[in-house]
Amino acid sequence: MSKFNFVMISAGFEHGGNVTHRHMDGHPKLLVYPFESQLGNRDYKDFLASVERVQYRYPQFPEGMTPAELYEEIMDEEMKTFLRKRNGSKFRDADLQLDETKRKEAFIKRLGEQDYYRRRDVIEAFFRSTFDAWENYYTATDDSMTYVGYSPAIGIDAERIIKDFPDVKIMHIVRNPFSAYRDTKRRPFPQPLSKYLITWNIYHSTVEMFAKMYPENVRIFRYEDEVADKETFMRQVAEFIGVDFHEAMLYPSWNGKEIKDNIAPWGTVLKSTEEYNASVIDELSDAEKRQIACGTMALAKHFGYDKIPYLSKYYA
Repeated sequence: MSKFNFVMISAGFEHGGNVTHRHMDGHPKLLVYPFESQLGNRDYKDFLASVERVQYRYPQFPEGMTPAELYEEIMDEEMKTFLRKRNGSKFRDADLQLDETKRKEAFIKRLGEQDYYRRRDVIEAFFRSTFDAWENYYTATDDSMTYVGYSPAIGIDAERIIKDFPDVKIMHIVRNPFSAYRDTKRRPFPQPLSKYLITWNIYHSTVEMFAKMYPENVRIFRYEDEVADKETFMRQVAEFIGVDFHEAMLYPSWNGKEIKDNIAPWGTVLKSTEEYNASVIDELSDAEKRQIACGTMALAKHFGYDKIPYLSKYYA
């Protein structure tokens, strides 16, 4: 395969990863995966297995599998649900014209016949075959473009991704835990607050470690900066991933069309504005606010949340 330009967006849950993903959608040099890029499978388990679900981890593939079997190994739950049982998908109304049979055929063709399939080739074929088969994608594609995926918390596997893709760019979004927890409560089965705070610390401290170890590959961006000044934020993103800034990065879109109302169903963070980010904190109880402040104090101060006006009182 030719040179593969690859970007992965990582974030904690309700941290604005989906929001950032949607803001990159309309860039003419970016091939942005339509939903979450859930690359994981059930064959990889490590000491963090109890922290995060398998579909959000970076995969491990058993030896001896055929390309057709490797295709099925990737969970890709959001896309495969849409393609196989559209009325059961939260994206059922999305105008996505893609035949899964053609995508699988493209995936198999891209891998070709080999005695052994490298993981990096499987991941590359996954992204390329999606755009090979996407019939109503809004713009023409070519090999100079950059593929952009998003998977919550995949940044904790940054080192494994870099081993496969030495030039990969992993941008990890951190959001203040007050607003993030309030939005996660919209889920039908939200995490208990204590568990949410423990994972908040694990995600961001782990990716911070990798950002220091691999500064050319991994960078942490604050969601608060994105909603406070989108152009400055997106120019920094464009510089990091190696593309020119484009004005389409200033608003969320899907398949090149601006999303004018709530960003749902692409995420539980409903609006990409500073006002929304600050206002949802008031929907938490005083007890929740106290626990969040106590549970995140050290890392929050590291990220400068004690300097943001609507957050500083919690970290005084």
